[in-house]
Amino acid sequence: MALAARYAVPTVYEWREYVAAGGLISYGTSLTDTYRNVGTYVGKILKGAKPADLPVQQPTTFELVVNLKTAKALGLTVPPSILARADEVIE
Repeated sequence: MALAARYAVPTVYEWREYVAAGGLISYGTSLTDTYRNVGTYVGKILKGAKPADLPVQQPTTFELVVNLKTAKALGLTVPPSILARADEVIE
């Protein structure tokens, strides 16, 4: 991320934490939800479930996060259509 900032390269990340730290945009699953699902699986295994019997789960919730401070620093204008679809806008 520091290299992208140094050379003023717009970047897209998988997790919102990168955008909170200064990245431009992220689109991906929520780490909180992912960890919650892992905890559920671990709980089932600790209660005696066989891992091979547990269903495979895929994320169903994705979030779009935009950092307007970074966009301004890069001299970019984020279209209103993207801002309207964003789950979170960091100003």
